[in-house]
Amino acid sequence: MIFLSTFQTLGLSPNILKAIEDEGYQTPTPIQQQAIPPLLDGRDVLAIAQTGTGKTAAFSLPVLEIMNNKRHSNKSIKALILSPTRELAAQIDQRFSAYSTHMNISHMVIFGGVKQGPQVRKLSRGVDILVATPGRLLDLIGQGHIDISNVEFFVLDEADRMLDMGFIRDIRKVLQILPKKRQNLLFSATMPKTIAELADSILKNAITIDVSPKQKTVKRITQKVMFVRKADKRRLLVKIIKAEKVACAIVFTRTKHGANRLVKQLAQSGIDASAIHGNKSQGARTRTLAGFKSGDIKILVATDIASRGIDVDDVTHVFNYDLPNEPESYVHRIGRTARAGKDGIAYAFCDESESGYLVGIEQVTGKAIPRDESHEFHYPNAIPKPGQKAGKIKEKKNSKQNNRNKNNNSRNNNSNRRNNNSNNKKKPSQKNNHSRPKTSNKSSHHRNNSGRSRNPSRRDRSQNQHRDH
Repeated sequence: MIFLSTFQTLGLSPNILKAIEDEGYQTPTPIQQQAIPPLLDGRDVLAIAQTGTGKTAAFSLPVLEIMNNKRHSNKSIKALILSPTRELAAQIDQRFSAYSTHMNISHMVIFGGVKQGPQVRKLSRGVDILVATPGRLLDLIGQGHIDISNVEFFVLDEADRMLDMGFIRDIRKVLQILPKKRQNLLFSATMPKTIAELADSILKNAITIDVSPKQKTVKRITQKVMFVRKADKRRLLVKIIKAEKVACAIVFTRTKHGANRLVKQLAQSGIDASAIHGNKSQGARTRTLAGFKSGDIKILVATDIASRGIDVDDVTHVFNYDLPNEPESYVHRIGRTARAGKDGIAYAFCDESESGYLVGIEQVTGKAIPRDESHEFHYPNAIPKPGQKAGKIKEKKNSKQNNRNKNNNSRNNNSNRRNNNSNNKKKPSQKNNHSRPKTSNKSSHHRNNSGRSRNPSRRDRSQNQHRDH
């Protein structure tokens, strides 16, 4: 394919070109070069591209161009963009604001975690372009505040992350409400089978565009993998942050709880950090992102899902504190550094349980990540074994079998103890029966039922005694 060299040759109107110039854009990115012309021609597009490739402009510019050329008499929603996270939705809406500066087109963003009142009031005045997260969209549709029956352009952004977050049912509900005749664009950083099936159900005669890394990582990023015990990861992280005087870094954890815990542990070591993940309120997430972009927050601890929408040019370090179980996420993570022509460093901490994940990552990137075995916390047992397959390590199955054996042994031991206790209790009751105060058959029956209900023979005897009494 012959790539176009300027935005002027993409068929965009002067108003949009002026807005692009105001933003400092000079030449279109590969995704913009390949997606904008077919979208302007009315074609559906399936695009495999990651955050940071210019994909927001790739769909927002043709949406604005198409809407600017059409004169609509009413203020119904003509374009709907679905995003998995609040941060990414807000970022998309900001881009629409910048690109539509010289146009009379309205837009807004809605998401959960905040009061719906202001959103409902703005919707009541009419809007042309709506950016939304699935949950809040369906909620307001159900309340009768949103009508998407006139949508002409539908964008599903970060489709793979949508499915990871469990939004597939919400997406299908939205698709059932949308009009059959519409133009579609689906973006995804990866293309697993589930996304391919979803694309087939949405797109019609679509053009496929692939600008994924293709087993490559950014050349300006210095990568290192460090083998370490899980218990030593925090100390290794603290040592690197202090030794290299890290001023702007993102630390990736696998879970929300892990992010919160790490922030507290870093604080104990004299390092200020803030966490961002799905359990944080929208206000807290917005303040954290603003502080990170301004430089007030130097260390940001994030999960993969919450990190979508983080676009900061000054990130010098990325730490894979927990290796991702999806190899493609590694490329997405380290792409947060070395932006705007700058250099960056990406560290990967690999413990014994994650060696299989490292194998998968190196298969996707097409080369081995340089190993740093000179640090004081080096743990050789975490190094992948020869011929090890990608994914969870084989030892996991053995450990599960060991756990099952331990549980079985524990149950057997408990059973033996109960039997021994039962035999021991019989002897003193027969030997010292004359020294104990007499109890009624009723209380004896109660003890038998409460303490030895697991022993069928004792329960049967107790019931027989009760009937005899």
